[in-house]
Amino acid sequence: MTALREQFNQDGFLVLENFNTHGACDALMQRGKELAAAYHYTGQASVFQTSEQAKTSNDYFLNSGDKIAYFFEKDAFDEKGELKTDLFHSLNKIGHAMHDLDPVFNKLSRSPQLQQLVMQLELEDHLLIQSMLILKHAKVGGVVDIHQDSSFLYTEPESCIGFWFALEDATTENGCLWAKPGGHQTSLRTWFKRKEGGGTEMVILDNTPYTMEGMQPLEVKKGTCIVLHGLLPHYSLPNTSGKSRQAYAIHTINRNAFYPSSNWLQREMNGVKGFF
Repeated sequence: MTALREQFNQDGFLVLENFNTHGACDALMQRGKELAAAYHYTGQASVFQTSEQAKTSNDYFLNSGDKIAYFFEKDAFDEKGELKTDLFHSLNKIGHAMHDLDPVFNKLSRSPQLQQLVMQLELEDHLLIQSMLILKHAKVGGVVDIHQDSSFLYTEPESCIGFWFALEDATTENGCLWAKPGGHQTSLRTWFKRKEGGGTEMVILDNTPYTMEGMQPLEVKKGTCIVLHGLLPHYSLPNTSGKSRQAYAIHTINRNAFYPSSNWLQREMNGVKGFF
């Protein structure tokens, strides 16, 4: 077992500085602006919230697993339902198949340094199933409540691993991630899944409350990669600063694990590819 794998098993996350070049980060942010500019908003919005996603989910969200789709901040609209600001700065994120459908995002999602990291972490059997450009705009980006990624990408056995790439500096002022070393040594609290008859629901698997004790800010520089265990509780606070905190995240599952048809994110699994 490699030293990185041992550290990941111990802490539940890794912080790898200078993983991507500033040029690679800039290319993703520029491509995000281009995608947003090409998006034709029709007045039908899908809002993203980790805490109340079951309430805000719609068909657009549920059908986004194999598409490039656009999701708004919950406070992006005024009392008349109109956007308070321009479309790009109203968006929370873009997802969820950017790693397969866009060449710029595909390049970073399967970069040589990421392939090497995958081998060091012994994740060669993992599939890239989800990707998101997280915008976290200045003064706009909202809270991401404490959660476990495996709640949203449930497998048996549990196998979700996330890779979070800082496209800009992440600080306590602009909403960096928070996590506790070793916090992944716990149970899965919830399962976000499709509900019979339509819509979604958050099924409680363990009602033990999350503890905030020992949580620490993961303040990182542009170009850093943070690897996240699927059971690791983590969160981010609102962006109260004048600087945005863009990030790109991909999530993976083991190809040999059982992936329920009731999971919210559905793709033709035969078409889902790994890192190589």
